[in-house]
Amino acid sequence: MKYCRHMADLSPGDRAVVTDICMNTDMRRRLQDMGLIEGTLVECVGISPLGDPCAYLIRRTVIALRKEDASQVRIRLVA
Repeated sequence: MKYCRHMADLSPGDRAVVTDICMNTDMRRRLQDMGLIEGTLVECVGISPLGDPCAYLIRRTVIALRKEDASQVRIRLVA
């Protein structure tokens, strides 16, 4: 079985491509409205001092997401 990675697993400087959003809530719709859809390039640009939330660069915009929400977004790492 292949290890499944999530956006919450990214460290600052890591880049990945979104493969799936695993939630069926209003938050899924909000993330999609902000451009977080399958195939989108995402980069972790920072983590708050207490570790939650994290900042991600998505389509030239920095967005802060809680780990709870970021852990619902599946990714594939990019070199």
